Amino acid sequence: MSDLRRSKLTEPRLLRWAITAVVLLFLTLFLIIPLASVFVAAFEKGAEAYFAAIREPDAKAALNLTLLAAAIAVPFNLVFGVCAGWAIAKFDFPGKSLLTTLIDLPFAVSPVISGMLFVLLFGRNGVFGPWVFDHGIRIVYAVPGIVLATIFVSFPFVAREIIPMMEAAGNDEEEAAVVLGASGLQTFVRVTLPNIKWGLLYGVILCNARAMGEFGAVSVVSGHIRGVTNTLPLQVEVLYNEYNFQAAFAVASLLAFLALVTLVVKTIAERRVEQVVRVKGETAPAHATAGAAGFGPR
Repeated sequence: MSDLRRSKLTEPRLLRWAITAVVLLFLTLFLIIPLASVFVAAFEKGAEAYFAAIREPDAKAALNLTLLAAAIAVPFNLVFGVCAGWAIAKFDFPGKSLLTTLIDLPFAVSPVISGMLFVLLFGRNGVFGPWVFDHGIRIVYAVPGIVLATIFVSFPFVAREIIPMMEAAGNDEEEAAVVLGASGLQTFVRVTLPNIKWGLLYGVILCNARAMGEFGAVSVVSGHIRGVTNTLPLQVEVLYNEYNFQAAFAVASLLAFLALVTLVVKTIAERRVEQVVRVKGETAPAHATAGAAGFGPR
């Protein structure tokens, strides 16, 4: 009887198979085959040529710069995301909706336009350009410009992941912790942070992936100086335009490998976020949670 009821409440088996086949076909054509082609082309001339291409000084410099830009951008965006999430989810203030809208700005603005903004600000003829050059500071066509562009295009990801979690959690647990004698820092570290840690990790992963793979904004501010301001995506473009296809795909495979590692970590974090959300629906009252965090009489 239960099997009959289940069959009446679900789609026909043929339709389910057809939908699954469409999804698998789409993933095969637009994800698996292109990704596999990158690695096939990278090793087309053998492993020796592959490792020679990625050990080439310009490729190593591009990898180092990509990792450096991500290593600087992600912590900055982590701090910004936590502060923005705390302010938007926990407080009401004038301009709150405007702040929420501005956080989404990099999603709406083309990355190329984002890069041009920094050229207009810090270029030789830009708003701050004369002062910057007079003091011997190089931003555009140098590493600082690449870092700034990377921060700009990737800063929404952490904030956008933790704002919904903070709003869903509400203020009850924090208020209970304060009543039990916790300071603001203790409340954040021992109540708020554990509630958002997996969402925070998920946002950091997405932010890091965008930072390492950014092309448009970085291309505008880099100046394409080989071995100095070329990141991995820019180095792939340079090699491809020089018809050095095997080396281009070898460098591209590094990005693809980093993307796969990010995808694995993202999947793990995503599952943990789902588990936390599921458990939060069955959580104990706020005063019990705050007491479990170590506040109140001992």
